[in-house]
Amino acid sequence: MHSLAVDIGGTKIAVGLCDENDVIVRQWTSPTPEEAELIDEHIANLYLEASKSFEDIVAIGISAAGNVKEDRRTISFAANISGWVNYPLADRIEALIDHKVPVVVENDANCAGWGEFVHGAGKGHKNMVALTVGTGLGGAIVIDGKLFRGSYGMAAEFGHLPMVSDGDTCGCGLRGCAERYTSGNALERFARSAIRRRPQDADRLLEMCGGDIAELRGKMVSRAADEGDAISLYAFNKIGEWLGRTMAAISAVLDPDVYVIGGGVVAVGDILLDPARYNYSRFLQASAYRPHPPILAATAGQDAGLIGAANLALRFYLEEYKK
Repeated sequence: MHSLAVDIGGTKIAVGLCDENDVIVRQWTSPTPEEAELIDEHIANLYLEASKSFEDIVAIGISAAGNVKEDRRTISFAANISGWVNYPLADRIEALIDHKVPVVVENDANCAGWGEFVHGAGKGHKNMVALTVGTGLGGAIVIDGKLFRGSYGMAAEFGHLPMVSDGDTCGCGLRGCAERYTSGNALERFARSAIRRRPQDADRLLEMCGGDIAELRGKMVSRAADEGDAISLYAFNKIGEWLGRTMAAISAVLDPDVYVIGGGVVAVGDILLDPARYNYSRFLQASAYRPHPPILAATAGQDAGLIGAANLALRFYLEEYKK
């Protein structure tokens, strides 16, 4: 028994054919078509081609970079895909494959978080919060071993927790959102600000960006931090501080037994996680009188989203579709 996992990003589509243990047995990528209908056709063709070699594909799981409605079939909105507004993605694909198998659609951060829960750093825990520190700040919630999506499929938008009153303007239109202070973009912004204030300490970063701080990128800051660069370490300390603050706010509501931190920025490991742990303890309500959950780096790797999508699709097939 196999499931087909599809991770739709703004520029590429990653596909994994997974067995009943969510092990990826075949994997490939292709550019993301520009139009929604072409994406539907592309996924349908991927399924039809894969089913020639694997006749026991029972479900398709789709990880989508957008807001997914509570039906797990409809994209309510996606910033990077033209036409994805209240778009019935599952219905369209199922029609193209003559309803041979069910299609389950889930938000990409939820898929990655679920992948960490079933096969990564969250395995063995009951209540998990996953945070993805990338360009922005995404997340996923697991409560009592089940993915929590909220009443309308909009839960776990941790990047838009209002952390600073009248703070920096966020891309969502609000101000002071968490991802303005803990994300890859925030890392670059903190580093650039520090360079302007302390140019005498900025030789390494200025060398990396060719003297133009507008060209400074997060990967440069990460590499310099690994080398012990003071300004880079400061920038990581700042986003780590805000990550800790954000987790403390989350714990006031959800009280999870583990935090799993993923995304490209966490590649530096404890350079980010140690200040996050310190500030979590510092800002946690009743910190001295309650257990502190472990704050762990994600371990499922870049395929966490595919693994999560495959597992969710297979669970839907076994627990609901076959009824």
